[in-house]
Amino acid sequence: MGAASADLVADLLAGDRRALARVLTRIEDGAGDVVRPLIAGLHPHTGEATLVGVTGAPGAGKSTLVDALIGSWRAAGQTVGVLAIDPSSPFSGGALLGDRVRMQDHVLDEGVFIRSMASRGQLGGLSWSTPQALLALDAAGFDVLLVETVGVGQGEVEVAGLADTTVVVVAPGMGDAVQAAKAGILEVADVFCVNKADRPGASRTARELRELQMLGNHDGADTPIVLTTASSGEGIEELRTAVADHRTALEAGDELAARRRARARLQIRELALGTVRARTAAVRGAASLDALAVAVADRELDPYSAADRLLDALDGA
Repeated sequence: MGAASADLVADLLAGDRRALARVLTRIEDGAGDVVRPLIAGLHPHTGEATLVGVTGAPGAGKSTLVDALIGSWRAAGQTVGVLAIDPSSPFSGGALLGDRVRMQDHVLDEGVFIRSMASRGQLGGLSWSTPQALLALDAAGFDVLLVETVGVGQGEVEVAGLADTTVVVVAPGMGDAVQAAKAGILEVADVFCVNKADRPGASRTARELRELQMLGNHDGADTPIVLTTASSGEGIEELRTAVADHRTALEAGDELAARRRARARLQIRELALGTVRARTAAVRGAASLDALAVAVADRELDPYSAADRLLDALDGA
C-alpha cells in the first residue's frame, strides 16, 4: 500500500469523517488500482456493524422511514452510517440527491454519516460500488449501516445479498402487496413494513401480505409485518425492535455467518468477473472479442468454440 493510501486508511480508522468521504469518493470513481489498496487496508477492521437494507417501490416513503429509523437508533445511543442509492442524473451521471435531502435533520449529528451514491444505470436498486462503500463505513466504526435502494419496483432484490436484515417497505393503496409477489421479495424480506399506515387500506395491505406468504407456502410465512407512519414516528420503535429481534435470531444460530459467507462469495465472484471483463477487452488480434464476434456472425465459428478461443487467449496473456 502506498503512503497516501496508508495515511488515508489510518485517518479513517481514527474517526476522521473527511477521510471517510475521500475514501468513498475514490471507491465510487472505481479505479481498481486505487480502490484495491484501500479495501485491503480496511477489510481487517470490518464485520462488527449491523447491515440493514431498506427497499421497496417508489412512493412507499423509504427515505422518510430511514430518516425516522436514524433518529430511533441515535436515541438508543447507536451510531448510523447511511448509503442512499439515488437515480443517476442523465447529464452528469451523478446522484440526484433526492433521498439525502430528506435526511437533513441529521447533518450536524457526528454520530450519523449519510452518503448518496449514483446507481449509474445499475439494475437491482444498488450501485456497482455499494459493497466496497459498505466496507469503508463498517471500518469507520458505525454500529448500524443502512442501505436504501433506488426504488425501481420489481428488480430490487440485490440488497438481500448485502444486508444482514432486509426491510421491504410497502404502502397501502398502491398494489404493493401484489408487486411484492411478482418481484420475488416475499422470499427476501426479513421484515415487512407497511408505511403510511394512517392511510385507508393499511390493515388490508398487511393482511394481503400475510395471505400471499401463506398461499406461497414460504418458509418466511412468519415474517413480521410492522405498520408505521414515518412522518409522525408511529411504529418506528416497533420496526427497530423487529430488526433487532431478527439480528438476535441470526446470531442464535449459524445464519448470520452463513449470510456473510454468501456475501463474501458474491463479492469475490463479481470482482473476478470484472477482472475477466477487463482482460477480455484487452485481447487483440484474431482472438479478440470483436474478431470472434465476426466469425460467429458469419457462421465460421460456433459460440462455444469462440468462447474457448477467447479463454485460451486470456490464459496465454
